[in-house]
Order: sequence, then structure tokens, then C-alpha cells
Amino acid sequence: MAYEAVIGLECHIQLNTRSKMFCDCPAAFGAEANTNVCPVCLGLPGALPRANRAAIDSALRLGLALGSTLQPESVFARKNYFYPDMPKNYQITQYDRPLCEGGALPVGAGERQRKFELIRVHVEEDTGKSFHPERFGDHPVSRVDFNRAGVPLLELVTQPVFREPAECAAFLVGLRRLVRWLGISEGDMEKGHLRCDANVSIRPAGDTKFGTKTELKNLNSIRGVEKGLAAEIARQKRAVAAGEKIEQATLLYDADHDKLAVMRSKEHAHDYRYFPEPDLPVLRVSAAWIAAARVALPELPWETERRLETEYALSGEVASIIGADREHVRLLEDLARAGVSPRTAANWVANVVIGHANRLGIDLARFRERVPLGPFATLLKRVESAQVTATAAKGMLEDVLDKGADPAGFVSGGEAVSGDDVLLPLVRAVIAENAGPVEQYRNGKTATLGFLVGQVMKKSGGQAVPQTVKEILMRELGQPAER
Repeated sequence: MAYEAVIGLECHIQLNTRSKMFCDCPAAFGAEANTNVCPVCLGLPGALPRANRAAIDSALRLGLALGSTLQPESVFARKNYFYPDMPKNYQITQYDRPLCEGGALPVGAGERQRKFELIRVHVEEDTGKSFHPERFGDHPVSRVDFNRAGVPLLELVTQPVFREPAECAAFLVGLRRLVRWLGISEGDMEKGHLRCDANVSIRPAGDTKFGTKTELKNLNSIRGVEKGLAAEIARQKRAVAAGEKIEQATLLYDADHDKLAVMRSKEHAHDYRYFPEPDLPVLRVSAAWIAAARVALPELPWETERRLETEYALSGEVASIIGADREHVRLLEDLARAGVSPRTAANWVANVVIGHANRLGIDLARFRERVPLGPFATLLKRVESAQVTATAAKGMLEDVLDKGADPAGFVSGGEAVSGDDVLLPLVRAVIAENAGPVEQYRNGKTATLGFLVGQVMKKSGGQAVPQTVKEILMRELGQPAER
């Protein structure tokens, strides 16, 4: 019997606010252990929490971007459980009255775009962090750092709409792009800014009834989510085939060894003994507050992709590459305003700039510090006017990035070679050295012309204008035979 998977995701988004969710302690990472703490985030008697308005602003921004219904009144609740890294032995979260309900995240572009529906987005606080000897190996006992306890989180819960692990990976890539685009989180799973738990069950293909679900935790990379889900789906199928019953449980996934381990039996909502947080009032979000958040909402990434396609006549693939990051779009549009054709600017951003930034491990802000807009735009305009070849321009850019050359050199130098007096001897030398390809061209295999152009470009050190080389070659070789 064929089975299909039913998957839902619970994503935790760490917000990049200055302070924690319910106190003024810094939320920044990297401080000495247990120094960013106070009576409120440690849950000491008599300490009273107060909601962080910046975190609520971030939640409203994400909710609006996802098309969620924003509730004018929502309620914080206590979620009771014992973990060593929760100093209060409860977590302040939202339960039956969340801030944002419904909505969907569009993933993909054009006809391939799909909207993955959501149940809710709510506000809560993070836990601390445990350091265990078997993992860290630098201490004989377990330790706890409460610096992270109380850092603002948004929990996003999807409907069980995923059927393949690859769909979940695509969703997380889209969510990461969105939270970075909105400026509310770094969205880096490896650093814990974006974490994911997955609920998964299987059922006979075509059935509508849900099977018994298990929950996967410790999924700390997008690739890990995909591999962990594939492993759990395979495990459940093997169990069903062997006549075993699937037990509801929470599992840990070890991505390094591709292994699953049962952590505990799965809790239900009543196990957490939710009740309204007595120390926090109802969270009331006025219509004016929501209206201000809507006005401040930027153009969304999928909207930007469509605009790049229509306004700048870019292909869907190029628009998708550039639309992956607002800084890519800003650079493209700044170059266009500086007089570079949008097609040229898009080609360089998508195929050259992003590649260098990834190679060097820098973001676009650092790239722009090294390569100022004015000289860069001048270089690209010189490429467009055939004053310098693309090959030579790329070499000049590499010299600036790798050797610290002065970007002022983009304004002059590297002039393209286009005169017959220089190119004709090179063309004739290539013809003499490549009798086979020359004969193929003359016999009608015109594709070999590109090879010959490339050989002339090599002899010119990349400074010849390709179109001029092509014209001289065709003139020297004569009209090819019809095939």
C-alpha cells in the first residue's frame, strides 16, 4: 500500500530587538554567561514583566506580510513545565488568544508559486541554554546560561499542508528570506535565530484521516529538517509495514549521524496547564497602531520579484536570485539610477556581485564599502559602451576585492581593443593554429565560431571586444557552406 506523509511545522523566530521580551536586559548574543539577567527574566519573587513594544511591532509586521488576521486583543499565558534552562519553570507565551491568526506564506514564483497556510503567529519568550559534558566536553557537569532566557520569539505554526520534506525546506528558505527582508530577525538556523520542530504522520495515499503524529526536535539547519523528516517518514513506513503501531512521541534527530532517538512521550496541551498570565494585562493593539505598521511595511519579496520582471524585463530566474535579498535589489536599483541599464546591472548583481560576496563571506553592505557605487556604475557603463570588455572589468573588480586596488581605477584603464591593426594579426594567428575548427566552420558547423572567438580573446588578454572579433573572423573565413 502506498502511503503519504502529512507534515506541519512549528517555527521559532528569534527577534533582533535591543532588549528581552519582558524586561530591559540586553538581548544581544555573546556576553559572559549569566550577565544579561535580572529579577524579571530570572523569575524572582515580586518581579513584574512588561511587554516589549518593539517585539509586538515585529509580530505585527510579520502578520501583515503573511496576510494574517491581527487580533485587537490577545492574551499572554503561562505554559508550565520543568526544564533546567527555564528559571521560572514556566514560559510566558500565547495560547488560545494569539496576536495573529491564519495567513499564508507564498513560496516559489509564477505558476510554480504555492501558498502554505498558517494557523497562527504568536509572541513568546525564549529559554536559556544548557551545556552538557557529552556534547561540549569542556566541563565535568552540566551548566546553564540564562542570558537567552526571555529573549523575544515569534512562534509560527503552519497547517499540516506539507507532503514532502523538500516542501518544508522550501518553506523555511522562504520564511528566512521574509524575516530578513522585514528586518525583524537574522533568520540563521545554524545560529539559532530560526528553529524548527516538525509534526509528521503517514496515512494511506488518498485518505483524509490523520495518522498518529510524532514531533521532531533538534532540527538546526534547513538541510537537517529535510533529512530528519525523510528519516522519520521512512521509519514510520517500516513500522507500519511490520504491523507495528506508531506511538505519539517527541524525537530528537542527530543530523551528524542521521539517527533518530525518542526523547519523551508526546505532551498534550493540557499537560502544560495553560492559564492566563496574571502579571500581564490583555494586549490591546489599536487600529491606529495596526495602520501605522501597515504603512511602514515594505514591498514584499514576491511583489518585488514580479516588479523586477515587469519593470526591468528580467527573467523569472534572475528576478528570483536578486529578490532573495533586499540589498541585492537596492544595489540593482542604485546602479540603474546611476545610468547603468537594468539588464546589465541585474546580470552583474546576480552573476558576479553575489558570487564574490559569498566567496569572501561578506554581505552586500561590506561589498559596497569596498566597491563604491559611483566607480562601479562607471565601470559597468564602460562595459556597455565597449570601452572595456566584461572580462577585463571582472579582473579589475577582483583586484579591488582581493588585492585592495583603488576603485578609482574603474574610471580609466583596461581599455578594450577593437582596431583591425591589433586584432587582425591575432585573428589570422588563431585561424592558422586551429585548422580543424576552421574547416568545420567552413563546412557549415557555425557553432565552432564561438570557440575561435574565445581563442582570440585569450590572445588579447581579454581586452578584445567580442563582437568585433566575431565580425573580423567571419570576414576572414568567408561565408560557411549551407548544411
